[in-house]
Formats: sequence, C-alpha cells, structure tokens
Amino acid sequence: MNVFQALKLLQVNHRPVSQHELVITDPSGKPDAAMSDLLADVVGKLAIFADLDSALTPADLIKQLHGCTPLPGDVLAEYNKILTQELEHVNFATRKGVIELVYHPFV
Repeated sequence: MNVFQALKLLQVNHRPVSQHELVITDPSGKPDAAMSDLLADVVGKLAIFADLDSALTPADLIKQLHGCTPLPGDVLAEYNKILTQELEHVNFATRKGVIELVYHPFV
C-alpha cells in the first residue's frame, strides 16, 4: 500500500481524513516532520482543488492539480513522491488523536 491508496481508503466519521489527522512515521513510531509537512500540504491542496474519488492513480491527482493550480513542476514532482511512498502499515494512535502512516524504509 502507498500513501495514495491509504488516502483513498481512510475516513474519519465518514469523511476523508484531514491534514491535521495524519502523520508519517518511521517503523519505530518516530514522526518524520519533513514528510508529514509535505503530506499535510498535499492533503490540504487535494481538499480544495482535486477530487480524490475520481482519481485512479497518483498521476490522476497530479494532473488535476496541474490543471487548476499554478504549482510549479518541481512541487508537483514532490507531491507525486509522497503519494507514491510505500507504507509498511497504518497505526491509529488514539491517544495522540492521529493516524500514523508508517513508511517502508529503504534498505
């Protein structure tokens, strides 16, 4: 599973997750601030400018964002990287009130 697939699957109270409900962590549970900030930016832009339900691939979302925002190509490339990031699993951290997307470390 990758981040895109997780975003399509996860809902809270029958609504898509918001950028405030997601954190990217390493397998030990340590948050990755840079990746989490990038994910929050992507999720925020998707909520305003894109239709996640109609997208079949991360490339579909990037096309939607390219068509209706002035985001430069390098930013969209970074968005694509986070959307295609492979996940090891998803952890519901109820005490923290967040959903942790645990990325698969590269060896």
